[in-house]
Amino acid sequence: MNIYEQGLDKNAANYAALTPLNFIERAASVYPDQASIIQGDTRYTWSQTYARACLLASALGNLGITKGDTVAFMGANTPETFEAHFGVPMCGAVLNALNVRLDAKAIAFILEHAEVKVLFTDREYSATIKAALELLPTKPTVIDIDDPSFDGGELLGEYDYEALLQRGDADYRCFQVEDEWQAISLNYTSGTTGDPKGVVFHHRGAYLNALSNAMCWNMTAQPVYLWTLPMFHCNGWCFPWTLAAVAGTSVCLRHVRAEAIFELIKQHKVSHFCGAPVVLNTMLNAEPILHADVPKGIHAMTAGAAPPAAVIAGMEKLGFNVTHVYGLTETYGPCVVSAPQAHWGELDVDSRAELMARQGVRAPLQDELMVADPETLQPVPKDGKTMGEIFMRGNLVMKGYLKNPKTTEASFAGGWFHSGDLAVWHPDGYAQIKDRSKDIIISGGENISSLEVESVLFRHPKILEAAVVAATDEKWGEVPCAFVSLKQGQTMDAAELVAYCREELAAFKIPKKVEFGPIEKTSTGKVQKYLLRERAEQVELIKKG
Repeated sequence: MNIYEQGLDKNAANYAALTPLNFIERAASVYPDQASIIQGDTRYTWSQTYARACLLASALGNLGITKGDTVAFMGANTPETFEAHFGVPMCGAVLNALNVRLDAKAIAFILEHAEVKVLFTDREYSATIKAALELLPTKPTVIDIDDPSFDGGELLGEYDYEALLQRGDADYRCFQVEDEWQAISLNYTSGTTGDPKGVVFHHRGAYLNALSNAMCWNMTAQPVYLWTLPMFHCNGWCFPWTLAAVAGTSVCLRHVRAEAIFELIKQHKVSHFCGAPVVLNTMLNAEPILHADVPKGIHAMTAGAAPPAAVIAGMEKLGFNVTHVYGLTETYGPCVVSAPQAHWGELDVDSRAELMARQGVRAPLQDELMVADPETLQPVPKDGKTMGEIFMRGNLVMKGYLKNPKTTEASFAGGWFHSGDLAVWHPDGYAQIKDRSKDIIISGGENISSLEVESVLFRHPKILEAAVVAATDEKWGEVPCAFVSLKQGQTMDAAELVAYCREELAAFKIPKKVEFGPIEKTSTGKVQKYLLRERAEQVELIKKG
């Protein structure tokens, strides 16, 4: 034993497990009267939010919920869902925030797979939950979230959330756990190629990513945060815990609409918000009158799909400070950030946006990141050209997939988490995704990045959104098929689109198929490319003329 191990043991005075539960207790004790949550006319302070979370934990305990039990929330961005991020793990249970856009069959699968004991459900989603419960052989205890801001739906439970809180012990307090490796939440992936996979987070990772978020986003004390990001998505990218750490104020938003976003930004002096590129695009293409009088310097964090540089540039021109981050459900949300360098400020907005559109470098508390050959795990050259897969490892990687040891083992092969995203590594160390491994288009032996083609299409002034996928072709094997949504009042045909692409892309990268119309997305703003690939087979080749 070395001299630093003799009589220097862990004890209650010098060691505590890392848990974000500590953040809310501190916020309540240091800033008891600071606003924690605003929803319409409803306001809570941090002392009230902590007390309500403790009541929730106590009440769940009275229902028999103990360590390792799963508690599901089919909730909107409301105070109840925020409080669940603390109250559920306080009693040792695991929070399963459900994707409210899933169908009844998918919800039923999750409820059964996760062995959910208690299910909280907002009235807005009662039809889906009612149908899902009918598919279950064993039903969980159902408790309603009866939010007065929503008019509709039905109540399915024996009583509602507020009635449950009244059953809790007002003296109950908890802000520590014995084991930081203990599960804190369960988030299911979208399941586009099969049943959803349950990603398990632990207290340590939630604590560290919450702090990493604040560190990489200039999130100083008492920010005002607008919930344009669903709290069910990777636990709101861990921001409920971040906001407790910095004693910020959450402004709730049930439905993401441009008018509501701008109204709340102005009304509450919002300083930060998150959202997929589709949210930024919605704001960018809103009625010009909504852009008037918006304060400059508001911080917008975007991820979820590679944002076109044109969208970033457009938001910057409106006066927003855009931060591009990257991550997966398996990495607690953001773990990579396109951290700005000082000399970027000397560039014009469009040139700077091109750099910002890259995924970037590891976030402050992400341990390791590399772009490497997926077979050998050897890092690719930092030449901005050689394609490899993005790999991560460290504290911001999940425990694994629930009840799925085979997939867990495969995803951690070689001691790294395999993201499945293909990227290049630039000389400055910034990674840039070129495609998901399944989305790369191989035409005549040439690799075509669908993201590159999409980025070019997004720059066209008539185009609102674009998605590019592979379509099978007898001669070339695969060819690019573009799905394009136009801005209101605009018209365009395939010939005009091809002519534009001919000026911007190599000939083999130009879409050979085009379909104009709405583009299907998931609830988190991701384009459902697996559906587009199916549709692409039916789209006719552009006739040469």
